[in-house]
Amino acid sequence: MNIALWIVQIILGLAFMMFGAMKTFQYEKAKAGMPWVKEYSKGLVLFIGASELLGGIGLIVPYATEIVPELTPIAAVGLAVIMFFAAVFHARRKEYQAIGMNILLIALTVFVAVGRF
Repeated sequence: MNIALWIVQIILGLAFMMFGAMKTFQYEKAKAGMPWVKEYSKGLVLFIGASELLGGIGLIVPYATEIVPELTPIAAVGLAVIMFFAAVFHARRKEYQAIGMNILLIALTVFVAVGRF
């Protein structure tokens, strides 16, 4: 079980760091690739990106370094909440293809949270 948790943590952590870094440091690229970014303030997009970036780091670093490993499941819960609201957001915009990815990410972050608590 520990190996499965590590695999999921690393994949999720890297994915969230990649998504978050794009929204945080490559705003124009995010704007070109994600239609919703054009309709919201740069500050909101940067906040979401920074949250995803820090959450991705939180999935890996605390547990790997054994420095406050309790932060890993907390990061997983936080990312699950972000993905839940992202699914609601995409549903309201009728972007149904994006909801599947949100649900998958919710399931994986809950798996990590439950496994690490």
